[in-house]
Amino acid sequence: MITERQEKLLNFLIKEYISTAEPVSSKALKKACDLDVCGATIRNDLQALTKQGFIEQPHTSAGRIPTKKAYKHFADKMASEHETTFLTFIYQEIRVTKVQIQEELKLTEELMQTLENDNLFEILNILDQWHKKIK
Repeated sequence: MITERQEKLLNFLIKEYISTAEPVSSKALKKACDLDVCGATIRNDLQALTKQGFIEQPHTSAGRIPTKKAYKHFADKMASEHETTFLTFIYQEIRVTKVQIQEELKLTEELMQTLENDNLFEILNILDQWHKKIK
């Protein structure tokens, strides 16, 4: 059985992991969930969620990641309580990804046009912009 606080932690962890594809730390959870509890309490809740099979820790010093059981729980809960909210979340993620892809394609096209003109300075400038953007 998941407590209300554990549910809130799990929901944020799943959303954050979907957005970043990086393990989520207890510190990030405490900051984002705005819970009036100490870090140890959050780590205890994460340990309970691990024991129940909802999350796992890739290695000792890593944050946590959701399991298939967590995704199923999240999807079932969202479908039963907030179907439109979940769909809005998915559509928003798709839109953000689409914009990122379009920006990358635009930079790629600029680079290809510049390569055709053999302008080394412009090529380096485009690569510098690209590098700053992904950093």
